[in-house]
Amino acid sequence: MAGHIQDRWFKTENETDADGKTTRVKTDRHGKGLRYRARYVGPDGTEKSKSFRDGQKRLAEKWLSNTEADMGSGQYVDPRAAKKTFQQYTEKWLSTLGADPNTIESMNSQLRLHAFPYIGSRPLGSFKPEHIREWVAELEASVPGSYGRIIYANVRSALSAAVDDGYLSRNPVSARSVKPPAVDAKRVVPWSVERVFAVQEALPDRYQAMADLGAGCGMRQGEILGIAVDAIDFEADTLHVVQQLKLSGSKPVFALPKGGKTRDVPLPGPVADALRAHMKQFPPVEITLPWKTSDGPKTTRQILFTAPIGNHVWRTTLNETAWKPALVKAGVIPEPETKGDDYAAAREHGMHALRHFYASALLDGGENIKAVSEYLGHSNAALTLRIYAHLMPSSRERTRKAIATVYDSASRSL
Repeated sequence: MAGHIQDRWFKTENETDADGKTTRVKTDRHGKGLRYRARYVGPDGTEKSKSFRDGQKRLAEKWLSNTEADMGSGQYVDPRAAKKTFQQYTEKWLSTLGADPNTIESMNSQLRLHAFPYIGSRPLGSFKPEHIREWVAELEASVPGSYGRIIYANVRSALSAAVDDGYLSRNPVSARSVKPPAVDAKRVVPWSVERVFAVQEALPDRYQAMADLGAGCGMRQGEILGIAVDAIDFEADTLHVVQQLKLSGSKPVFALPKGGKTRDVPLPGPVADALRAHMKQFPPVEITLPWKTSDGPKTTRQILFTAPIGNHVWRTTLNETAWKPALVKAGVIPEPETKGDDYAAAREHGMHALRHFYASALLDGGENIKAVSEYLGHSNAALTLRIYAHLMPSSRERTRKAIATVYDSASRSL
């Protein structure tokens, strides 16, 4: 149905004058309020309108023409829907995602802290690329680039969903002038063997085998904290990485490993020996926690690593009372200047450094990138390659080693 412009200051009478022309007379609204109302029927079958001041009839006609063109091209956005704010829409969108509750909670927290205060009150229909650029500048100034990119991706996903749902005609994040938060191109620098064992030696006895699982099996910290006795197959020399200990709503829970991806990892002899010795000195304890979410079903696991009082190990407590002191003893980070002061930030020297060591050791030993990716539990080999490509022996290195081996073999046979 075609739209039309209504003049609310005049109306046309049915009667005609002596010349046969229709008669226009003033209405009760003459001279009051907005004069012109552009009216049309939207795709949902309901009438919609927008009002314009006296002297803006051409502007009303142009607006109506553009609206009808947008409906014809599929770019139409209901003006009432466009008034919904980014925060209003995103909170509803998150509630309908159906993803892992912990993931939703994390996304909600990130957006609440770093997006809603800046763009949360902006109506969806008013978004322009400049608003996203300004927000990204604020984001870069407040959080690390890698974390900022995660938040940026969440905002982009929310706005893409808003486009799909008809609240926006296009995603402002997709504009060429909009760039994600910059990330420092820092290459992973693996720890040396000496550093790995120095840090391990500095850990309390009850936590030393954690270093073996990180450096010798590539496990994440949460996977190490949640490892159970039945995950270790000494006969098959295999470690089944099937769960982790994590937080859900600030409460500890057992859950699948990151991304829900379980895996089997070769169990090297020295690591197996270290685990046997650990279990002998610190017998495993049955711990009961919810599964996946804080209100999930109770699950009991016989886990390897416990706190001195017999409870599970809290990640933050472990980091502050055991891991960072070990880093100080090993000379990785400086000792606090004053007793009681916080330890220096050590993001690149967290337990994840043991996974980097594991990956570098496998690549240096000639293991293929697909196998390394599988053992690390990465989503795909491309991710592993992006992180560790610079650690792979180059063609020149392989050539030098191959020829050196031939020469060495020849010299011994002479």
